[in-house]
Amino acid sequence: MKRKGLYFLIALALGGVGAVHAQDTTAAPADTASTNTATSSYDDRWYIAPTVGGYYNDTDRNTNSRQIYYGLGVGRFISPNASIDLFVDRTSRKVDNRVVNGGTGHSHSNWSNNNIGAVARFYAGDWNAWRPYLLAGVMGSNHHSSGDQGWSPAAEVGGGVSKTITDSSDIRVEGGYRYDFDNKTQPAKSGYGDWFLGFSIVSRFGAPAAAPAAVATPPPADCSTKDSDGDGVNDCDDKCPGTPAGTIVGPDGCPQKVVIDLRGVNFKFDRPKKGETDISKSLAEPSADSIAVLNQAVDTLQRYPQVHVTVAGYTDSKGTEAYNQSLSERRASIVYNYLTSHGIDASRLEGPIGHGMSNPIGDNATDSGRAQNRRTELQVQQ
Repeated sequence: MKRKGLYFLIALALGGVGAVHAQDTTAAPADTASTNTATSSYDDRWYIAPTVGGYYNDTDRNTNSRQIYYGLGVGRFISPNASIDLFVDRTSRKVDNRVVNGGTGHSHSNWSNNNIGAVARFYAGDWNAWRPYLLAGVMGSNHHSSGDQGWSPAAEVGGGVSKTITDSSDIRVEGGYRYDFDNKTQPAKSGYGDWFLGFSIVSRFGAPAAAPAAVATPPPADCSTKDSDGDGVNDCDDKCPGTPAGTIVGPDGCPQKVVIDLRGVNFKFDRPKKGETDISKSLAEPSADSIAVLNQAVDTLQRYPQVHVTVAGYTDSKGTEAYNQSLSERRASIVYNYLTSHGIDASRLEGPIGHGMSNPIGDNATDSGRAQNRRTELQVQQ
């Protein structure tokens, strides 16, 4: 590769950089944020990488010249932390006079290498930071000298650091060791290990990848206005969704057994009389205690509007069966009327039903037991 070849590579690299930056300036400004976001994570566009650097020869080459090398790479990132380049580069050196004609200094005998190969780089760190990397590559080296012309395999390892300077450009500085398995140029030598130090400008082609479109997430439905299982508890507060229709539930929407206890609401002997409507006159003293229990029952029924109850009245064993049946019905009826007059809908009340002297809860042989049996019950329909 002559001087014209060097000029061609430089012109090609500058032209590529100019094309890339021209594309950048025509991109819509509104896309800048999305472009930076995409670049900060992973940019897999193809790029070119013109390179220039110094080459430090193996002393077995019998040359003390320290010449430049130059080349061009084409590659892309295959993952956020790995790239692959195909490259060509060239170096040329002067053989020492002492080897050619026994003199001093450098002779006019050239020894050049044109290399074609592939190199992988493995990066660490965030895309926009200074990113250290390791490199490994293989190539074919075409050597030209007075001693031989031909191809030999070569390999290189090294490391460097890279920095993104725009959304389409990076810089790379790297160094490494390259071994050329040339055993023809000097038959007494089986190969050469050379050191190199290079600088590259990486220029990506095409428009930057747009950031993925944000997926619109619909706002969550207002659960406070929904009652999916129809149990009277909104979906926000319902900890037991899907309860069967008609299930009695608590404030948390979970099934709950409701008990309405009217123990303590006891009646005077032989009360209420026929036609009596004021319940307080029929209740055992102190009647205020019994009224308080009835009011608690009203409150419970209001808090659980799905609850239905049977209103049932009972008597003690004094009197005839027929008389006690009628008396138990009057007791059930006066409690029934108390509930409806305090806002409980009659559709939620079964009865009133009288059970006479049956189902005693106290001992009819004692005054206290008979007082317990003169009662009305609210039997919840679970």
